[in-house]
Amino acid sequence: MGRSLPVRETVMLSLACLGLAIALGLALPVWVFSVVVRDASLADRIWPLMIAAPALAYAGAHARTLDARSVWMLGLLLAWACRLALHIGRRNWGHGEDRRYQAMRARNEPHFGLKSLYLVFGLQAVLAWIVGWPLLAAFAHPSPLSWLDVLALLLAGGGVVFEAVADAQLARFLRNPRREDAVMDRGLWAWSRHPNYFGEACVWWGLGLAALSAGGWAVAWSLASALLMTVLLLKVSGVALLEHDIAERRPAYRSYAARTSAFIPWPPRRGARP
Repeated sequence: MGRSLPVRETVMLSLACLGLAIALGLALPVWVFSVVVRDASLADRIWPLMIAAPALAYAGAHARTLDARSVWMLGLLLAWACRLALHIGRRNWGHGEDRRYQAMRARNEPHFGLKSLYLVFGLQAVLAWIVGWPLLAAFAHPSPLSWLDVLALLLAGGGVVFEAVADAQLARFLRNPRREDAVMDRGLWAWSRHPNYFGEACVWWGLGLAALSAGGWAVAWSLASALLMTVLLLKVSGVALLEHDIAERRPAYRSYAARTSAFIPWPPRRGARP
């Protein structure tokens, strides 16, 4: 007979299944509403919640053993989730379906409403569940804080602040009168074309390092969260998608791209030409 899993691993597996069920349970009613109003981009508004809700369930299951690391990880995650959910909600309010989802709808007609259950909402629920793995791992492995936690907290906390500042700067730019083809190239956006995405990546690498500090290489699988987010931000739904045709819509973006780092903040190149 095969050996049974240790108790801690069995509990983690059970909680992982619960977390996936919670993420899918949040996605399903929003999908139904999105079909009614023809707005699949509602998935973006619940993305932070699909990460935070399973994490709260993990914390509840380990309430008696939560240590200092677990508390700061959960607090930082909730701060990140609340801010991002409010930001996306305000940004998208009254604007209808995002053009990225409109393009997806056009590619997948007919019956996109039904297809969006797995193409958008189901997929995002699974991705959100994976992104939350560092908290699942860390909560199950209470241990004393180490120097790695200091680095993790600085990286993740700095990422939350960096992302919030970048979003606020862009929102202020969009509210002010400007030419239709104007490019945001001030503040953090003078050093990176996507400083909000850079801050987001820092959040998940920081939380991943905290999970490693808690459980060591036995929980290295939780780094799938940071790797997944980095790939999504750079190659899928972030930089690559947003820059696909932006230079055609805003010709000044070519000059901006020639002098400004795409992702990691760096002093702008002087005298660059498109």
